Amino acid sequence: MKILVTGQNGYIGKKFAAWLKQWPKEYEVDFISVRDDEWKKHKFSDYDVLFHTAALVHKKEKQAMSESYYKVNRDLTVELSKKAKKDGVSQFVFLSTMAVFGVEGSTKNVVVIDKQTVERPNTLYGKSKFQAENEIRKMEGENFRVTVIRPPIIYGPDCPGNYSKLKRLVLWSPLFPELNNKRSMLYIDNLCEFIRGIVDRKEAGVFHPQNKEYVDIQVLVKHIASNNHKQVRFSRSLANILIIIPEFGILRKLFGSLVYDYELTGDYMVDVEEFESSINKSN
Repeated sequence: MKILVTGQNGYIGKKFAAWLKQWPKEYEVDFISVRDDEWKKHKFSDYDVLFHTAALVHKKEKQAMSESYYKVNRDLTVELSKKAKKDGVSQFVFLSTMAVFGVEGSTKNVVVIDKQTVERPNTLYGKSKFQAENEIRKMEGENFRVTVIRPPIIYGPDCPGNYSKLKRLVLWSPLFPELNNKRSMLYIDNLCEFIRGIVDRKEAGVFHPQNKEYVDIQVLVKHIASNNHKQVRFSRSLANILIIIPEFGILRKLFGSLVYDYELTGDYMVDVEEFESSINKSN
């Protein structure tokens, strides 16, 4: 199977290619840059799968940036999908986001995203990704499978995003809120194996993969601290401040409870690596 991956410098694309090296006779992975229009000259007809990971993400959003978000996350995705279908690629895999639901974690209760949860994105990132999903799914046909993946927080060695922010906070602060919270998370190797299964089976649709068990952030902080020879203390008073003062947005993102319902994920929970081992490998 030949797979073309966009975003040659992206974390997930590189990790996916490295994961498939375990089966050198079964998979061949190439990368293509989509930073300019040179990709339009590229022949997609040689490939079975186009895995689109390139995106504008992890930036402080400003309204003035809206054009850039829609150009990269929506318009580019649609153009790539159209070309893939025209050139005879049999499957288009789109890396989307949990942000399409427009919900944040809560320090007061567990926020659950289930089959009844309606997508209401409230950020430029979430809106542009959701619009891209809707457009490319219209292109699906018998010979062109469209697969949308909405992962939760991804973690792994050198992973950017909220996990890296939490790790930096653990290394910097000796004090953390004492909260009983839960998060859906996905170890990078689990994600890569999930994607491998999806392309092997040529499955179409919208998927919400996650680890087999929700992660207690307090337990996660303890593991990160221990692996980095740090001492941390947990404070109920600090937790009460987080509950009372909603303006601490970044802390709510890191410590608020937010999960995918297990029924929404269905049979797509992959654990090639146990939780404790995955955290050890992520430090």
